[in-house]
Amino acid sequence: MPEPKIFRIIDKIVFDYSLIEDGDKILIGASGGKDSTVLIEYFAKRKKQNRDNFEFLALYVESGLGEVFNEELKAMIESWDVKIQTVNANVITRLKPNKKMNCWWCTTQRRTELKNYAVKNGFNKIALGHHLDDVLETLLMNALQKGELSTMTPKFKYEKYPVTIIRPLSLVDEKTIIAHAKENGYKNMTCTCTYQNNSSRKEARCRLQNLTDDNYKQKRRLFDALKNIKTEYLP
Repeated sequence: MPEPKIFRIIDKIVFDYSLIEDGDKILIGASGGKDSTVLIEYFAKRKKQNRDNFEFLALYVESGLGEVFNEELKAMIESWDVKIQTVNANVITRLKPNKKMNCWWCTTQRRTELKNYAVKNGFNKIALGHHLDDVLETLLMNALQKGELSTMTPKFKYEKYPVTIIRPLSLVDEKTIIAHAKENGYKNMTCTCTYQNNSSRKEARCRLQNLTDDNYKQKRRLFDALKNIKTEYLP
């Protein structure tokens, strides 16, 4: 039986950027959403194929704002021979005086928990579920709001910590993930936090769709353009 299309796409970026290497100990950020779930499924299948010598663990960071990890989803993941570890992080109590709660703060605190857990337990890589649309939306947001050309990269090495961030879904668009999730009966968790304010991200998503006609090939060309920079033709 051939590998699902989505896993073949992931295989490409894993190979191109050496995201999985011999001896790796990888911590997967499990949010309960479709993106991190497909990432867990990919790692589980790859591990069973004995293609690489690596270890991995899925970690769910409970923010104190949302629900506990969905039991049906947990059972599905455990059927792949993967255990979900949970740590707690009350993000509201960490707010600085006179600061308001928002998605950025919650994400930052959960990322800090992943990083601290990785360092404490000897993981050298953290795998996150950012996909192609996330990467390109961030590119547009940074260009139009900050005036800089930058985005999330498939592989990023911290300077101060012995940990590397990897994003194996960087070439996979959201539509492909949604289709795979539906086909395989994913039990999805959705953030119901009342502090959500993703207006900038939603605006960037609309701009990306208009720019590319929501076409995968166009999105891939935009991604590839980031690796094919002609500095002599830039200011």
